[in-house]
Amino acid sequence: MVQRLNDAERAGLASVLPAWQVVQGRDAIRRELRFRDFSEAWGFMSRVALLAEQHNHHPDWSNVWNTVRVELSTHDAGGLTEKDVALARAIDALLA
Repeated sequence: MVQRLNDAERAGLASVLPAWQVVQGRDAIRRELRFRDFSEAWGFMSRVALLAEQHNHHPDWSNVWNTVRVELSTHDAGGLTEKDVALARAIDALLA
């Protein structure tokens, strides 16, 4: 089983994933993205779904029109792990 991030790894999250925020009240990270319209937002979600399958790690997310909110936490570990960091980096790379 994958291990939760230690204190040093958590402290470095802001520099490694500057667009992501720690979720208050939950051991997770979140990124909210806005697109031109629903179609562009849905296309992004489709690409992330393929990444999630490759990583065997799936986000908690929502979509309202042009806004997508992505939250990452490793449920079977009970919080943030390297799996979340890796998927967040892959998502960021899609946007680069």
